[in-house]
Amino acid sequence: MRAAVLHHPAPIASRPLTIEDRPIPEPSPGQVLLKVEACGVCRTDLHITSGELPPLHPAIVPGHQIVGRIQKLGTNAGSLRIGQRVGVSWLGGTDGACPLCRRDRENLCDHPTYTGYSVDGGYADYSVARADFLIPLPDEPPATHLAPLLCAGIIGFRSLRVAEVAAGDRVGLFGFGASAHLAIEVLKSWNCDVYVSTRGESHRQLARTLGAKWVGDATERPPLPLDCAVTFAPSGDVVLAALASLRKGGIVAINAIHLDRIPQFDYDSLLWGERQLRSVANMTRQDGRDFVALAAKIGIHPRTTCFPLDQVNEALLAVARDAIDGAAVVTP
Repeated sequence: MRAAVLHHPAPIASRPLTIEDRPIPEPSPGQVLLKVEACGVCRTDLHITSGELPPLHPAIVPGHQIVGRIQKLGTNAGSLRIGQRVGVSWLGGTDGACPLCRRDRENLCDHPTYTGYSVDGGYADYSVARADFLIPLPDEPPATHLAPLLCAGIIGFRSLRVAEVAAGDRVGLFGFGASAHLAIEVLKSWNCDVYVSTRGESHRQLARTLGAKWVGDATERPPLPLDCAVTFAPSGDVVLAALASLRKGGIVAINAIHLDRIPQFDYDSLLWGERQLRSVANMTRQDGRDFVALAAKIGIHPRTTCFPLDQVNEALLAVARDAIDGAAVVTP
């Protein structure tokens, strides 16, 4: 099979992934072998390939928004069947035994497995994954439409839960890329008014097209106080902009696995009044099942730009430069 392999993290502009021939992997007990149909590109992939997240192995195949068909079952793979379409997300496994797993908080597991970071991911023709962490997917939509749901969509959905969004709320989305353009569809289905602050005129235009009530620049403050907000850009300046936009008692959920910094800020004007900052860490299998079901119910159709596997570096570069609207997807 072909796979895009990271040997040495480097700036995205240097095109750090190499296309190589590798043996098709064999599924271990409790795993399945997938023939990859598509794999979404996530900003976390940028952190991995650039070295902002330290390498865990001498070589790794990134990619953690995998849509695939089961080709082979390992032993103890449950009731799955050959040919079934399934999804794989960032959280590829947990120990199931740590205190947080025992409290039904598997997204905070002490010994997690991360797809495309601690184990090989989906920038390849084939991939293996834990059977009990697969997300069943429908057969009909194109794989390229389903792939962005599996991290950008699920994590955005969890972020709305962490921010405690209620129906009819005024909600701020700070940054408007792959995740936010799916979250706005959920918010509209909940009859929320959405206020978007984001850099890039094309992103602002997309937000208007998708029904945002107000759209401004990256750190611009909406005209009305927000009930809650989610930040998608890995920028501390954006976090403070979101915090400054809240009413008293509001919540900012930070949807970023890596943040450049948190600048100094004035407690009295920004945090006092029981405003809250919360981080969003990973997702749970239940988040995945709930979001995929909701996406089917309300008819979410991601905006996608597709790249063949041998252009995976160009896909990463396009995401890094905010050169596309919506999500980038790699297809073998």
